[in-house]
Amino acid sequence: MKILREIGITILIAVVVFALLQLTVQSYTVVMSSMEPNFQQGECIMVNKVSYHSSGPQRGEVIIFNPPFESEYPFIKRVIGLPGETVEIKDGKVFINGTSLDEDEYIKERPNYTMTATEIPENEYFVLGDNRNNSTDSHTGWTVPRDNIIGKAWFTYWPPSSWGVVKHYSYPELLGTEGQEMVLCQSLGVQLE
Repeated sequence: MKILREIGITILIAVVVFALLQLTVQSYTVVMSSMEPNFQQGECIMVNKVSYHSSGPQRGEVIIFNPPFESEYPFIKRVIGLPGETVEIKDGKVFINGTSLDEDEYIKERPNYTMTATEIPENEYFVLGDNRNNSTDSHTGWTVPRDNIIGKAWFTYWPPSSWGVVKHYSYPELLGTEGQEMVLCQSLGVQLE
């Protein structure tokens, strides 16, 4: 009788651990080449599904999401524009609210297309593939609704030669204006939400 009880407890613990893992992490296999040079087709990535429950994605983070159109698989892209910002692509550069991003460190090559200035709707994100000229992404006229986001790319686990934590980028060129707005708002006694 004691053995049956221990087996039952072990099975219950295994079911609880399995359920928690299903709710918090998910595996994703890179299907296309749109994120080269940082992710190669066939690589397997672990996705953190709880990272955006309390706050939204930040610029430079790599996310996995269901595109806002029919697709047989989720997409992987980098968050470039946040809700309410204006994004423009011209002269081989991406501009956020008129400031160009320094992306040469992580993109395969600069974009050889243009996109007129577009404001990102509330609760939606502008995403681009790191392989700018070979990616179906927001430059073609769509954004990602917050509810479509599965999670944040966490680490690559297959193949073993690619094992490592996913690198997310920041854009210090945008911090200057945001920091100035913060100082101005604080000096005027205005609270930002």
